[in-house]
Amino acid sequence: MLQQILEQMFIDPDLLAELSEEEKQVLFFKMRQEQVRRWKVYDEECEKKRPQARKSVKKAKKKVDFLKGRDGCEWVWVMGEHKSDLTIEQILRKEEQEAAQQSAEKEAQALREKEEAELKKKMEEERLKLIKENELKEAELRRKQEAAALYQSIKEARLAMEQMELEKKKLAEEEKKRLAELEAEEKKARRKSMEVANDIQMKRSLEIFSTLERRRQSMNAIAEEDQKAVENNWREQEKKAREAEEQMRENARKARLEYNESMRRSFTLMQATKAFQDAGASGRNKPPLPPKTYLLANTAPSANNKKPRPLRPRGKEMIISWFQKEEQPRGSGKEMATGDVAPWFHGIINRATSEQMLEPKPVGSFIVRVSERVWGYTISLKEASRFKHFLIDASEGGYQFFGADQTLHKTLEELVNFHKVEPITIAGQELLKFPCGQTLDPPDYWELYDSHETEITSL
Repeated sequence: MLQQILEQMFIDPDLLAELSEEEKQVLFFKMRQEQVRRWKVYDEECEKKRPQARKSVKKAKKKVDFLKGRDGCEWVWVMGEHKSDLTIEQILRKEEQEAAQQSAEKEAQALREKEEAELKKKMEEERLKLIKENELKEAELRRKQEAAALYQSIKEARLAMEQMELEKKKLAEEEKKRLAELEAEEKKARRKSMEVANDIQMKRSLEIFSTLERRRQSMNAIAEEDQKAVENNWREQEKKAREAEEQMRENARKARLEYNESMRRSFTLMQATKAFQDAGASGRNKPPLPPKTYLLANTAPSANNKKPRPLRPRGKEMIISWFQKEEQPRGSGKEMATGDVAPWFHGIINRATSEQMLEPKPVGSFIVRVSERVWGYTISLKEASRFKHFLIDASEGGYQFFGADQTLHKTLEELVNFHKVEPITIAGQELLKFPCGQTLDPPDYWELYDSHETEITSL
């Protein structure tokens, strides 16, 4: 299975979720090695083709010319470095002043138009009132003269007419004088209104500028606070990232140690097995056997006898069929000495159920359950602060941990007994201490065995 993953450079997310951190680090380490190997092969192939490719490539004729300065170098202008350039603060202040001036001018113009309209209306009313008064005076004067003319002589009538003309001239002069006074008053009022509007405009401009400046200062203060918050958040995230990176490096270091240790074990066992076979073939003194905990199975079935099957199970029925056809004849899940089902063996149960089963048990309790993700099993182990789950690959003719430990065991019971005295990983030092038996009746593995099985022990 590991070889298939390295060939495809892909692992199913569900399968990846079942791996422990150490197993993930080892898997990523091997995938990275495979990537580097492929890149070296690809680079060597490209290097062979490169001389021919260089001959076929034409030289580019495109050229970029830069504007030169007096010193002959490329002319560059950086805003703010020249002595006549304004600073950001000066530019913002200037923009605020212009905005305040424009806003105050608009308000003053509106006020002047309003006052001018009111003044024009008032002066028009005064003119109409004056004209009306003069017309009334002229009409009264004519009425009096007409009434007096009835009782006067011709001479007196002529004198009255002359007197009437004088009165009309006098009224016309008074009207003209009054109109001139009204025009003067209008000009004076307009001039005064203009002065008042200018004063208001100046004051309003200062008020608007002060408001804009206070708003800018407030926004700058808020921006500084936000910047401080962002910087603090960034520092916190950077700290967490550094801690996470250090943790990842530590996990990778432990994974490399675990991988090197597993390779050392495999090499030691291979040497011991080879020495044992050489000694047996020659008939000379046989070398001592390696420790029992490191014995490998040399009776793994041939790959040619395997039937092709999917990379991972596709359903519960497929898992049951696989177990009954391949694992049951090998005695998986049973004790070789008695033939009974092992106290640590369980059927097809998920992670959550296994953790609920182990929750009331002491630290070091474990079960071996049939996996839903791979052709193999999963060891679920209770530790002081959490639960750990280790995948066991049974697709290579033996039993070995997926990714973390490359030691191949002959039987599932041998793997379990091996890790009762030897830790599963160097970093975690996990030991299988207390097997957790069945809590259900019938047991959760009843559907795995054929109907002809006469006895299934529930522990």
